[in-house]
Amino acid sequence: MTILNKPFNTPYNTAPFSSIKTEDFMPAFTTAIEKARAEIDAVVNNSEAPSFENTIEALDYSGEELDRISSIFFNLNSAETNDEIQKIAQEVSPLLSEFSNDITLNEDLFKRVKAVYDSKSDLKLTTEQSTLLDKKYKSFSRNGANLSEDKKGRLREIDKQLSQLKLKFGENILAETNKFELLITDESDLSGLPDGAKEAAKQLAESKDKDGWLITLDYPSYIPFMTYADNRELREKLSKAFGSKGFKGDELDNQNNVLEIAKLRNERAQLLGYKTHAHFVLEERMAESPNKVQKFLNELLEKAKPAAEEEFKILENFAKELDTSTALSASDQLQKWDSAYYSEKLKQKLFSLDDEQLKPYFKLENVIDGAFTVAEKLFGLRFEEINTIDKYHEDVLTYTVVDSDGELVSIFYADFFPRAGKRNGAWMTSFKPQYIKDGQNHRPHVSIVCNFTKPTNSKPSLLTFNEVTTLFHEFGHALHGMLANTTYPSLSGTSVHWDFVELPSQILENWCYEEETLKLFATHYETGEVIPMELIEKIKASATFQEGMQTLRQLSFGLLDMAWHSHENPSEITSVKDFEEKAFGDTNLYPDVKENCMSTAFAHIFQGGYSSGYYSYKWAEVLDADAFEYFKEEGIFNKTVAQKFQAYVLSQGGTENPMTLYKKFRGQEPKPEALLRRAGLIK
Repeated sequence: MTILNKPFNTPYNTAPFSSIKTEDFMPAFTTAIEKARAEIDAVVNNSEAPSFENTIEALDYSGEELDRISSIFFNLNSAETNDEIQKIAQEVSPLLSEFSNDITLNEDLFKRVKAVYDSKSDLKLTTEQSTLLDKKYKSFSRNGANLSEDKKGRLREIDKQLSQLKLKFGENILAETNKFELLITDESDLSGLPDGAKEAAKQLAESKDKDGWLITLDYPSYIPFMTYADNRELREKLSKAFGSKGFKGDELDNQNNVLEIAKLRNERAQLLGYKTHAHFVLEERMAESPNKVQKFLNELLEKAKPAAEEEFKILENFAKELDTSTALSASDQLQKWDSAYYSEKLKQKLFSLDDEQLKPYFKLENVIDGAFTVAEKLFGLRFEEINTIDKYHEDVLTYTVVDSDGELVSIFYADFFPRAGKRNGAWMTSFKPQYIKDGQNHRPHVSIVCNFTKPTNSKPSLLTFNEVTTLFHEFGHALHGMLANTTYPSLSGTSVHWDFVELPSQILENWCYEEETLKLFATHYETGEVIPMELIEKIKASATFQEGMQTLRQLSFGLLDMAWHSHENPSEITSVKDFEEKAFGDTNLYPDVKENCMSTAFAHIFQGGYSSGYYSYKWAEVLDADAFEYFKEEGIFNKTVAQKFQAYVLSQGGTENPMTLYKKFRGQEPKPEALLRRAGLIK
């Protein structure tokens, strides 16, 4: 028995990271799976008649130790991985998949669940209990409980294969990201790059014992170079390296992984009686069906496309009319590697605003304090840094979160800087869920992970405005986890319909554009001067800059996802690239780059949980724009509206239908007009 299988003798029952050895994980998983199996057997072999308490409730509370170990392990595999951890992930994923199938394909267990489900009209269940019962029944019926034995066997095989393919897909992307390095030895090739980005590139090169400046595919290195570097050839080289991840026909190629994942997901859905994977997934979403999603995406496309085409034309003309040596020639076409560069120059011209002007006002520590202040003003939360909690890396910050009565609400981890064992992007996760058992409210341990520029020898970590909104976005997810107040772990926090999960994160981004918020934390890191009103006005004015093009880009990802997962026979697809080009047809603005492919690095849908769900970003934007209009009407820090948002959205998790919860908060269904108004696509 390892340290992971015993009660953690730690402050607040936090994960004992420094005492966990990598070799502890495999035996810990084995022990925890056996223990969880015994808990399931106890439910199955209970001699009493099936009841909500001895079957449904007992099932939901089972496997607590296994869930805890899984969350610690897979979070490390995302944020602090190495070859050994990746090897264990490949070994353990099929075991977990098999264990999950052992539950959902257990006929005797299903009989007990079905007996409770069939008698639900006679049971006096609360709304939350009724939701849990539905969810548990569907977890069986949607995972093969009604299948014949041979089909159950095939389902097990598929799930095992999928768990390994998804891991391999992600490992290849991480390896590709880490493998690419652009070493620049001639300083003139850095022309246009801000001093902070140059200094970071210099430090990165030094850390690897290299002379010159090192540019990588990690966002804090990649984005500034693509946005500011005058050298078009190097931008092209970097862009093609970024866009060709998993698409080089070598040992890190993901084309077969993509085809195989799409094929297996479709076969799995059809085994279960669904037309496609998208039909299977969307049955449990607010959107309900692929048709509804396609209609939603196409309606937005209709509104956004004319604006996007106009914006693209303006950008291309601007790039050709520039009176500098970096202007495009009359015969040149605007390419993908030109997009961020010329957009930034056009933005500066239109709004006299660029990230370098703004960054001094967004020192990371101040932005974190700003997010905390917003949470305090809205929900009465206080964040106190604590140094007695174990961390998995020295960069991680740890906090206790308490309410206005001083009661513990959550433990909060924040991990902000890139490193070799950490995947790109930003996400929220948890190390321990919230739930109520035996009269005790177990509070959650929540984490956000980002990849911002590290402090250099001369400057603190200064964020772009886009990074500020990213931090607020992930912090919104974190609040959803922290303020959870449900009885059952499987309905707690972010365990909601996938197209509802982005509402708490996306709504919080809105506060970043408000003068009242910015004045709380946007102060110059050297002078302490509050961000000038003139810059706030420019931030607001530029908020809808190229919104048509941005919307088209998001819609293209949603349409690509739906193309892969609503295809009735993915076995017919032979070329990932050709298939993708067709899916992008209506959303293309830039010429295609033959060396590049989005699908082979589209981790959201082929590694993460967004398959048939990428549309949900836009879906949730409709919700968040409509919800924030309510705050604007009453005041952005209005306590009554904030309390309603906490009571009906943040605390309720998945206890009730999300549209019901939304209407309880807002008093009406969301209207898309609020989003179109905010985006400047309608007046």
